[in-house]
Amino acid sequence: MASVDRVCPRSALLALLVLLLAFTAAGCGRQSADEAARQAGTDTVAADTGAFDLGDGEEEQGGTGAFGDALSGRIRADGSSTVGPFLSLAAERFGRDNPDVKVTVGVSGTGGGFERFCRGETDLSTASRPIKDEEEAACRKKGVEYAELAVSNDALSVIVNPANDWVDCLTVEQLRRIWEPDSEIDAWNEVESRYPNVDLKLFGAGTDSGTFDYFTAEIVGEEGKSRADYSATEDDNVTVRGVAGERGALGYLGFSYFEQNQGKLKAVEIDGGNGCVAPSVETVQGGSYTPLGRPLFVYVKKSVLERLEVETFLQFIVENESTLARGALFVPLTEDQLQETQTVLEQALSGVG
Repeated sequence: MASVDRVCPRSALLALLVLLLAFTAAGCGRQSADEAARQAGTDTVAADTGAFDLGDGEEEQGGTGAFGDALSGRIRADGSSTVGPFLSLAAERFGRDNPDVKVTVGVSGTGGGFERFCRGETDLSTASRPIKDEEEAACRKKGVEYAELAVSNDALSVIVNPANDWVDCLTVEQLRRIWEPDSEIDAWNEVESRYPNVDLKLFGAGTDSGTFDYFTAEIVGEEGKSRADYSATEDDNVTVRGVAGERGALGYLGFSYFEQNQGKLKAVEIDGGNGCVAPSVETVQGGSYTPLGRPLFVYVKKSVLERLEVETFLQFIVENESTLARGALFVPLTEDQLQETQTVLEQALSGVG
């Protein structure tokens, strides 16, 4: 029979010591766990990455805290209806590994989201355009400091009813004449004489929407200037239903809403001066879908980055941006854009504490 002193070899005792040190340090924070591993003579640190399969052969990096910390808390977001599907998907997939973190995503519009954000009511503000000077001033007045993170791209899409067989492409000039404040164009043959005499029914973003700001600036030539006799909404699903229900309808909305409803809608190619170009991942990333290709943003209060659940959620988004963008039917960031977003987040986190 083997003697007792041979049952516990030296290597086993060392392994036991490493395990005990790691467990002892776990209650002292993430840095203590690192130190415990180094003191035990090993560079291996226990960590749960939380990777999970998406069902398409890809894996996302999970959102559990460093060294397998169990996360909990609530993250409040509001803003752009265009960015809403992206952030909602990120919240849903993050929640698979972090069920005790509740991420609420409102869609009151970019402007409405910034109002709440600067009043201190939300942690994140989604936006389909950069923050305006007056919104920045409102945040500054309330002492709200923030970081701007580009999280995806959009091909702002001009859509018509599938029964519309007379138009496949519109120039920026034609769109301007349709949408400018004093426009009296009410039928398609008034856009182009070769088009049929069919009533033109217009649908688009409400005035609180970043999409409204962007579209009017790029198409009409002045932000916020538009004819008023159209069906305006902060909910792009309303525009989908409106255009789908009217043979002569025309509207504009975020690319993901078009992609989700291709059987109900037809996207019009846009001629920005260099020929007709369709909205797509390739044309936006390549820069040919002008002037309606644009970045989309999430703004985060620097003060909430002290909360581990917020930091981890944002890192999850950045690390999985391309997969999330494709999953939500958005246009992924380019490599340069993603690098810039990573840099901005790292700098914001370095200033925490």
